[in-house]
Amino acid sequence: MMLRDSKHYLYHRIGKRIADIVGSFSLLLICIPLILLFSIILFIFSGRPIFFTQTRAGLHNTSFTIWKFRTMETKTLDFNGHQYKWQGGVPKDFSFAKPSHLNVTKVGKIYRKYSIDEIPQLWNVLKGDMSFVGPRPEIIEITNHYSEEQKKRLQVKPGITGYAQVHGRSSITHGEKIAHDLYYVKNYSLLLDLKIIIQTGKLVITGKGAY
Repeated sequence: MMLRDSKHYLYHRIGKRIADIVGSFSLLLICIPLILLFSIILFIFSGRPIFFTQTRAGLHNTSFTIWKFRTMETKTLDFNGHQYKWQGGVPKDFSFAKPSHLNVTKVGKIYRKYSIDEIPQLWNVLKGDMSFVGPRPEIIEITNHYSEEQKKRLQVKPGITGYAQVHGRSSITHGEKIAHDLYYVKNYSLLLDLKIIIQTGKLVITGKGAY
């Protein structure tokens, strides 16, 4: 990937990673009591497993295992075996089924609305699979169908939050998500990342655009 200038290169290769390590490590320490509390609540009201893991596409479409709090019934957890038959890229109007079709648990609806289910991804950030800010990691079964243009969103690490998330979260189509992600890939910077994090905080408080 061609970087715009030396400052952009330094942020891309060094600054962003340092911020991810320091931030994720600090937040994991702070969130240990919350992680235990949310795990106990899930166990009491939804049973096991507490965590949901899935193979996702990372930087340059390399696979990694993402961690989340489980929000769905166990019988609907396996999406990796889904076979898509698209030609020429993922359709712009594609979107995942709404929660009523995904059997989201009562606790899961709350966790999703306020992004509590994403907290375990701090571990993914610490490991280097993800960053705090970047395109949301997609499942391999979908990225394998990307067009050349859509593949450009894989030129940066996926993030816990991103430019598309602050412009609609789960309520936008795949085409809209790709457009936002490509804008981020082309224009990302420390300032833009900070703006996205601030906007994400506002969305998490209100729960707007999540399901």
